[in-house]
Amino acid sequence: MQRNRTLSFLFSCVLFSLAKSLFSSFPPFHREMSKAGGALGLASRVGGSIEKNAVLDAVEVYEKYHVYYGGEEEERKAECTNMANIYYDLATSFYEFGWGESFHFAHRWTGESLRESMKRYEHFLALQLGLKPGQKVLDVGCGIGGPLREISRFSSASVTGLNNNEYQIGRGKELNRIAGVDKACNFVKADFMKMPFPDNTFDAVYAIEATCHAPDAHGCYKEIYRVLKPGQCFAAYEWCMTDVFDPNNREHKKVKEEIQIGDGLFDIRSTGEVIEALKQAGFEVMWEKNIAVDSPVPWYLPLDKSHFSLSGFHTTAIGRFCTGNMVRGLEFLGLAPKGSERVQKLLERAADGLVEGGKKGIFTPMYFFLVRKPRSDNQ
Repeated sequence: MQRNRTLSFLFSCVLFSLAKSLFSSFPPFHREMSKAGGALGLASRVGGSIEKNAVLDAVEVYEKYHVYYGGEEEERKAECTNMANIYYDLATSFYEFGWGESFHFAHRWTGESLRESMKRYEHFLALQLGLKPGQKVLDVGCGIGGPLREISRFSSASVTGLNNNEYQIGRGKELNRIAGVDKACNFVKADFMKMPFPDNTFDAVYAIEATCHAPDAHGCYKEIYRVLKPGQCFAAYEWCMTDVFDPNNREHKKVKEEIQIGDGLFDIRSTGEVIEALKQAGFEVMWEKNIAVDSPVPWYLPLDKSHFSLSGFHTTAIGRFCTGNMVRGLEFLGLAPKGSERVQKLLERAADGLVEGGKKGIFTPMYFFLVRKPRSDNQ
């Protein structure tokens, strides 16, 4: 058994070495690999701010929140912040290893690389908000700051990233220094249900696949409304179940549960629920659309095991196979904490659920909306 594990680990490392050498001619891939630190960077950062000897326990705590392990929705909602924090401590290093600095999907044109589409997706937000040099902008649920750095460079606006995960903020600050944007971009550690900002602080607010973690959409949007200046806009890409989703369909329910457990969500709202919560918060809806419908390249393609891409090698079936064996080997050799393989399998499960949700048309990670706070705020 030990010999088989060692051989499997060595085989995966050889494949990754060959792949890295082969793909070094693809700048986006090479750049993201170097920043993430490769296999050893992944191993050293698994668990985020969790003590390395406590990673396995954290995985077990996280899993018990979900229905597959007997968890109840009310408990998930009550412990939403803690659940999301554990999830991102466990998952962030894998996200960065596989996706780079921006953890989101994107509308994608034929012939466009994944990284190109992600940058354009971020630029689209900046253009919709009409960002200008010197404006103060808030990124709600900013991750490690890939989008905020890109949007700041694109628009010359000053962007504040709001995040409640200590590890992601630390990593984001480090990447800000590397990128040389630490004067224009900063981070604030706080819960987006209770923002530490005065009323009418920001010229614009955006969120990218983040406010889906809020236990109460209306409460979250109400806080965004409060800190946004009158007459200014909030834009977001939201994770939602579409009108195709049937809550009485067993397969649909299973897909939804797979996405929830694999992505740190207590529930997934419908598009209708999102719009209603925005209106209740006081926003004027300027326009909204499920952008996934018009994407020439399916948003879930990078996660689809039947698809192969040179520039997105880590997310292909071969790449995921290699990552799994590599993580297993690193854990076996003591270079990665116990529980690392469990985290990797959790994310595999999420990927499969997302692909199924996309193929069935019951889920979208890119329900876009642009809303405005009225110029005369009477609330």
